Amino acid sequence: MPKRILQGVVVSDKQEKTVVVKVERRFTHPLLKKTVRRSKNYHAHDEQKKFKVGDSVSIQESAPISKLKRWVVLDTAASAG
Repeated sequence: MPKRILQGVVVSDKQEKTVVVKVERRFTHPLLKKTVRRSKNYHAHDEQKKFKVGDSVSIQESAPISKLKRWVVLDTAASAG
């Protein structure tokens, strides 16, 4: 099964070798037909500690690394706009 890849923005880099990435998804509400934005934070492994707050990154799911970390930072995401 292929591993999911998400794009988001780093919101915290205070932890050792870990960044918190906010991923936003947009969808149309089934009843109201209005575009709704939902966001979720993911803890991702950053071995070289090279990503800072505000960086746009791609993360890929992986085997559990710690209690909260199930994602690995791939690289900086291309800015989409």
